Amino acid sequence: MSVSDYVIDVLLIAVIFRQVRPRELTFRSAVLPLVLMVAAGVIYLRTSPLGGNDVTLIVILAAAGVLLGVLSGSADRLWRDERGRLMARAGVLSVLAWVVGMGFRFGFAYYAYHSGATAVANFSRHHHITGAHIWTTALVLMAFGQVLARVGVLQDRRRRANTLTRHTPPTGAVSRPSAESTY
Repeated sequence: MSVSDYVIDVLLIAVIFRQVRPRELTFRSAVLPLVLMVAAGVIYLRTSPLGGNDVTLIVILAAAGVLLGVLSGSADRLWRDERGRLMARAGVLSVLAWVVGMGFRFGFAYYAYHSGATAVANFSRHHHITGAHIWTTALVLMAFGQVLARVGVLQDRRRRANTLTRHTPPTGAVSRPSAESTY
């Protein structure tokens, strides 16, 4: 692993802590994670022939990423502030799901490049994984699944919350949810 690989991995783990502070949840809030994901794809993904159980490994790790992303995005707290803006804050479960996924990838990469290289190679041979490039692809797609699922869940929750506030309230009801309303 290069120094830039370590920096990228640590930043991916740390990015969730930025979301512990309350922030406005908008469509634009999805842009940065998606741009970072595209950049990572350009850096790490390469086309290569698939064989053996490569697709199985990729599907399992990508599905694990999606599951962790859904859990992380579902665990964020959403509410309207006093100005009516939809706010979001990552909670403990959200942070934990994010760190587990990103931390697993970092830990596996470190292990595979250091003391675990022989064990990973033996596992790969035994389970018909065709090479290190497949592990890289699977781990990157796991991260993509986690990012896309988290962003997707949060944007869906934003859309539903905004739809709820657009409905005309019954006569005598308050037209905007209070600051205590959550979604």
